[in-house]
Amino acid sequence: RKQATEYSTSSSDEEFESKPSLTHKAKRALRKRRKLEKETKQLIKQEELKRLHKAQAVQRQLEELEERQRALEIFGVELERELRGEADSGRKDENQMLHEWFELVMEKNKLTRYESELLIIAQELELEDHQSRLEQKLREKMAIDGKSKGTVCSSPQGQTMP
Repeated sequence: RKQATEYSTSSSDEEFESKPSLTHKAKRALRKRRKLEKETKQLIKQEELKRLHKAQAVQRQLEELEERQRALEIFGVELERELRGEADSGRKDENQMLHEWFELVMEKNKLTRYESELLIIAQELELEDHQSRLEQKLREKMAIDGKSKGTVCSSPQGQTMP
């Protein structure tokens, strides 16, 4: 009995001593998790700002493109009138005007292709932003599930998720 009592006392002492180290480990793990969460939020914010700047640049380019297209349209209308003989065409010969008109059409086509590329880039940015919001919602839901279970969740890529 005495030996059993000593054994149970010593094992309860060991448990008592291991609990503070568990608490210390838990605190360290919690600090590490919070640090990872903070770093993740900073990275998300940086990526969001990059997308915002890129979207603003695309918007400016689209506005400039629209102005150039309007100017070409006005010039094209005048040129077509001259070619039809509706306007005073005393300044150029017909071959010169046809050459200018074809160059104008080629420039308009080039601007239209560029506009399509910019719209695709804008759509891509919207999709990236949407993906980022979905990932954030997923992290929040996993954090809630992890807290209710008392475990830390990890992503399939091996990263700890908040």
